[in-house]
Amino acid sequence: MTGVTGRLDHVGLNVADLAAMTRWYCDALALQVEFEFALPDVDFAGVMLHSAAGHRIELLHRTGHVAGMQPDSPVDAALTLGFGHLAFDVPDVDLAYDVLVGAGATDRMSPRPSPEPGVRMAYVADPEGNLIELLDRSIAAGKDTA
Repeated sequence: MTGVTGRLDHVGLNVADLAAMTRWYCDALALQVEFEFALPDVDFAGVMLHSAAGHRIELLHRTGHVAGMQPDSPVDAALTLGFGHLAFDVPDVDLAYDVLVGAGATDRMSPRPSPEPGVRMAYVADPEGNLIELLDRSIAAGKDTA
């Protein structure tokens, strides 16, 4: 049996305040609105965001939503099955961490070496508590960061 082939198209993230989170993701992560949508006869709306690098995040909102777990760390997030976090490969974890915290993200794990050899990592939570992992693989890939 052959598995499904293709590429990851986007990640969907359920949010309480669609307008506020759209602004935050566009400002903090330099994303652009690709398109907005709403389903007729259902209070359900969304917006597709994209980056210059080609990744896409779909923010979704429905009235009557129930808050999920708000983990204090990536380790605690693993206690709930399903979605855990978004991860971004960035050229400078410390700078990206400072920029996101300055934009209103909350510290969940300060920059440090990753368990993956040669990789630095950090975690923040967006204003609604969704985890965002920051990774710098340039050392592991042998890239000169100077």
